[in-house]
Amino acid sequence: MTDDPRSDEEIRVNRLVRIGEAPRNRRELVTKLVWVVPWLVFLASPFHDLLTGHDSAAVTAAGAAGLAAFVVIYLTIVFRNMGRPFSTATVICLVAVLEVLAVVLGATLGGDWLGLFVYVSVCCGITFPIRLAHWCIPVNTAALLLVGLVAGQEDAWGLFLVVLMVGYSMSGVRQLINTTVELRKARATVAQLAANEERLRMARDLHDLLGHSLSLITLKSELAGRMLPDHPEQAARQVTDIEQVSRQALVDVREAVTGYRRARLADELVGTQVALTAAGVTPRFPAGPDLTGVPEESESALAWALREAVTNVVRHSGARRCTVELLRRQTLDGPVLELTVEDDGSGGSGDGPGNGLTGLTERLAAAGGTLEAGRSASGFRLVARVPADRPAHVGSGA
Repeated sequence: MTDDPRSDEEIRVNRLVRIGEAPRNRRELVTKLVWVVPWLVFLASPFHDLLTGHDSAAVTAAGAAGLAAFVVIYLTIVFRNMGRPFSTATVICLVAVLEVLAVVLGATLGGDWLGLFVYVSVCCGITFPIRLAHWCIPVNTAALLLVGLVAGQEDAWGLFLVVLMVGYSMSGVRQLINTTVELRKARATVAQLAANEERLRMARDLHDLLGHSLSLITLKSELAGRMLPDHPEQAARQVTDIEQVSRQALVDVREAVTGYRRARLADELVGTQVALTAAGVTPRFPAGPDLTGVPEESESALAWALREAVTNVVRHSGARRCTVELLRRQTLDGPVLELTVEDDGSGGSGDGPGNGLTGLTERLAAAGGTLEAGRSASGFRLVARVPADRPAHVGSGA
């Protein structure tokens, strides 16, 4: 037997009857009927009155026709409201017809027919806008009392609270249904946003990973090609480095796909020196601060910033020197780590920020940091800042 790939929660939700939606199959239709049919209990009195036969044949026929029309209109409103409801204007007209039928039948045929006002309240509660329903339900209740008073039926007072409370209860149920539908839509929207965010993360990670690694592989391949005729041993070392870089790139891509990769600043500093040296750029790395206690997200964001900056230096700048400096500074917002990458090159050929800098800005912003990038007096300068400490939690006052 094969396992169902869906989660237990998804299977359970799919088995439930969807509130506020049309039935999807016969089982759901039967379930909804089970909820609707018991409400027809208030029709027992009118049916009993028709069957007793104490009225003339004409009155009985007219009463049966009125009751049949009332039931058909009521069930039509209720079942259409489960799926594709009528427009508000159409519903108001149909409920007005129900109200007229309830008044006429109740006033002419006696107290056994006053239960029809319950169904009018139900329709008001489940179909009218909330503000309109809160006005129409008391009006319907007042019509019940007025018909009972005119017909001399004391039974109207027994139905007073039923008609009033049923209407407001249905109004509350409708609000609950609307909230449930909105929550279902919100959950679908959140799931879509999460999927979009994951795709964006994958795009950023793959761009940063492959851009850096492929640039290094290209440089070392060019070096190996130039060394092959006269220096085969050195070319062989370059080929060995290419193999190591490609294997590491494969590992990084796999980790990025599974979502477990976290860039480390120390590793990126080592890789940066290798990449700059291979590109013929002289690296300068002043001693940096201790990274103990730095939040993981801050360190990871700076590592990605360093990788992207050095990749741009190697691929676009044509620089001869590159300085990488990491400082801890105290600001009004608290301690920050500041990474500066400055070269003496042209800064690239693009007129605006590329995909790498755009993704890097988003990555730093997610970690609470900022990015500055632009031309300097000697070349191009990138400055990335992230919080050096975790934000303090606000405690309760003593």
